Amino acid sequence: MTNDTDLDIWPEEIRLHDNGARLAVTFENGEKYDYTAEFLRVTSPSAEVQGHHPSQRKTVPGKKDVTITKIEPAGNYAVKLVFSDGHDTGLFTWDYFAEVGRNMNELWRDYLDRLEKEGLAREA
Repeated sequence: MTNDTDLDIWPEEIRLHDNGARLAVTFENGEKYDYTAEFLRVTSPSAEVQGHHPSQRKTVPGKKDVTITKIEPAGNYAVKLVFSDGHDTGLFTWDYFAEVGRNMNELWRDYLDRLEKEGLAREA
């Protein structure tokens, strides 16, 4: 993931659906992404998941049934998502939401491949 700032990216709406199982983000430029809580949890921008270097990225198993229990604002550039498993350390910036939304299929395939390679499962 890049850290480039896309000045055109500004959220118009952030809304939880399906009792926290899905999060929809609509941007003013017309982009709209619908994320599962599982996807956001396993791709969290937190150091706990991403590490401090790409070689430290962790594969997080057992999150198929995780939900988002709370959304907390973080300045005017991000939100902190609180997940039902207690994870709450990632700041999800507007750029991050846009980038993972644009690359969702590739990121999800990569995650599933890593699970398989490491002998892990989506189910707890």
